[in-house]
Amino acid sequence: MLMRGVINKRGRALLFDIDGTLADTDALHLQAFNAVFGPYGHAFDRARAARELLGRSNLSISAQFLPDEPPERRAAVMAQKEEVFRSLAAGAVQPLPGLMALLDRAAAAAIPVVAVTNAPRANAELILHGLGLMDRFRAVVIGDELPHGKPHPLPYLEGLRAIDAVPERSVAFEDSRAGIAAATAAGIATVGMRTNLGHDELIAAGAALTAAAFDDADVLDLVMARLGGRL
Repeated sequence: MLMRGVINKRGRALLFDIDGTLADTDALHLQAFNAVFGPYGHAFDRARAARELLGRSNLSISAQFLPDEPPERRAAVMAQKEEVFRSLAAGAVQPLPGLMALLDRAAAAAIPVVAVTNAPRANAELILHGLGLMDRFRAVVIGDELPHGKPHPLPYLEGLRAIDAVPERSVAFEDSRAGIAAATAAGIATVGMRTNLGHDELIAAGAALTAAAFDDADVLDLVMARLGGRL
């Protein structure tokens, strides 16, 4: 977990998943999964990937789809998939609409922001650097570096702890069922970003509301209600 010192007297925070939330990278993940998992008899379209892959840890994915391989081979296959993804994503990521404006408003209001992801650190840093956001985040929490990744709440609890935030004064942004489960289990109101799942699916997973962009009026209303004051 990467952390930068911060005094957070009011306990507020915005916490963001990375893939599919800061940027719509999931089509690139789908391409990488199909390239690497195809020889093992697996083929994914976007709907299946949203149901069975996105938001989950590499450990759980490899256990499900490579059950006959020894652990070291599973790890090697997943590493290959991530290498393919990084080659596709380098220089190709763009922020979701409204993200930069929301981060600017958070900075002006001295609200710390945290990244919470199941992605490997190399992937997370590639995307954050590609978006020019590495210096914006006070902490980067990697699920695979913890005893439990999403959908367990531990990554979000670690994100709160890193900046002395409290769940009732924080908002999370997620695009997957596993991510929403993790954030809501940590007690954080969560916005479901409609990059892969529809409104009904995100609400059923536990999202407080859904949005196509970070500057949707409902998003700003929720952030101001939870964090208090103006943003």
